[in-house]
Amino acid sequence: MDEITYAVRRTTPRFTFIAEAEVVGVGDLSRVSELSARGCYIDTLNPLPKGSDVRLRIRYGCSACEFPGKVIYMHAGFGMGVVFGELTAEQGSTLDVWLDELARKSE
Repeated sequence: MDEITYAVRRTTPRFTFIAEAEVVGVGDLSRVSELSARGCYIDTLNPLPKGSDVRLRIRYGCSACEFPGKVIYMHAGFGMGVVFGELTAEQGSTLDVWLDELARKSE
């Protein structure tokens, strides 16, 4: 059987990003392993079901921010993909600073 290759189309660049994360209200400490302007991947042994609304508290370096989001896919025992909801100006600014730093590091 021939191996089928699927192209992954992303509207925004995705970066490796290691930061502490907490799903507010759930209390499990996790970590972010990938970040983009649209969302992130959370490494966790206890991912929430697809469609779950979440509020993420992410700590990176000396900064921290909370982001609204929704689980768009999950891998049982490994983690979950989260798309960000509507961001405030402050949340968007924090995310932009992190992404600018990651883009500079990847050059």
